[in-house]
Amino acid sequence: MTANLHSPERQLIELRIEHADLDASIDRLAEQSPVDELMLQRLKKRRLALRDAMARLEAALDPKEPA
Repeated sequence: MTANLHSPERQLIELRIEHADLDASIDRLAEQSPVDELMLQRLKKRRLALRDAMARLEAALDPKEPA
């Protein structure tokens, strides 16, 4: 049986991986001297967008009220 590569569950896993990668990149960038504030701001904005996308997918996969 093959897994659907575009399933919401798969998308959520990929978003979580990308979010974790961004966390690591942000940590590394913040430790550098001098800090590239513009790049740091862009990475944090992307991380926030990923968090929002994950929340939407999680809500779609696990609705609070029965349909």
